[in-house]
Amino acid sequence: MGRLKKPNFFPATAKAVASSRFQSFDLLATLVAVVRTNGVVVFANAALEDALGTSRRTIEGSLLPDCFTEPMILHNALEGAGSNEFAALRYDAWLKPINREPMPVHVVVAQTDTPGEAIVELLPLEQQAKQDREERLIDQAQANKELIRNLAHEIKNPLGGIRGAAQLLQMEIESKELTEYTQVIIHEADRLQTLVDRLLAPHRRPHLVGDVNIHEVCERVRSLILAEFPKGLRVLRDYDISIPDFRGDREQLIQAVLNIAHNAAQALAERIAAGDAQISFRSRIARQVTFGKQRYRLALELHVIDNGPGVPDSIKDRIFYPLISGREGGSGLGLTLAQTFVQQHHGLIECESVPGRTDFKLLIPLP
Repeated sequence: MGRLKKPNFFPATAKAVASSRFQSFDLLATLVAVVRTNGVVVFANAALEDALGTSRRTIEGSLLPDCFTEPMILHNALEGAGSNEFAALRYDAWLKPINREPMPVHVVVAQTDTPGEAIVELLPLEQQAKQDREERLIDQAQANKELIRNLAHEIKNPLGGIRGAAQLLQMEIESKELTEYTQVIIHEADRLQTLVDRLLAPHRRPHLVGDVNIHEVCERVRSLILAEFPKGLRVLRDYDISIPDFRGDREQLIQAVLNIAHNAAQALAERIAAGDAQISFRSRIARQVTFGKQRYRLALELHVIDNGPGVPDSIKDRIFYPLISGREGGSGLGLTLAQTFVQQHHGLIECESVPGRTDFKLLIPLP
């Protein structure tokens, strides 16, 4: 690795001691290096290895500033840390991985308890944006949950009173025409009651935990979708059969995947009519991933992909909000409930959509 200059004063014994001291940094998703204030790397975590595209053995003992397009900025920051000019310094820079384009990172340089030593944390700006988006999704889902629960309870009581009054009124009047009006009131009250029950359903039903095989879940959903849309739609499978079973609520996960797939099938109406509609289920194992503010060694990554028109731009940022629907007559509850069910498994649903390809990605931790 030509650009990483190796000073001669970093013996193997020092490397071994540093590795044991900073081993816990390997659990972090962010890129971390412990460096001396002269720029020599004492320790590099696994995430930094991956980002630079080279081994820890190569990085440790080299000059970290040489990994940046403008090395003097980091040199100056490390000198400032060494002379106690600041406790922590932040700036944006470009990191130079091996055989790859430079990547934008947010750099945090902080002092440690050891004189002459600093911690350099690098947050890839794309990764930081992704983490911010995930945190917003989690906070939004929690807010939705409280809003739904409170709103549903507030609606239920007056709704029962309206229906009861309409029934009593219907018993008192003799005119058939007026009776039709009371029946409309009763019918609409029942429709609203059904909607409220659907809103409250995920918070009422107990969590039934058992062993879940995600491919059995997908096959169940596939059979249901093909039964409803038997012509013009293909449902493809691309499974990683090495994915282990995990503990979860099978029925909730079936409902979550079904809600996503059913939305996709309805959005594919024109392609179904043309005979070239397609939904794909793709399962993979993700390693050392961070979502929901936690890092997981292994996670299930399930994609539900369709070749439909895509999510309308007007609702793209709000598709997991309750009562938001891109389809005429839609209730806007399907994706809200799917996100709720997946989050009850400590997971998350993300969506990427452009015309011709919409990809809903379910992430669930694996044992």
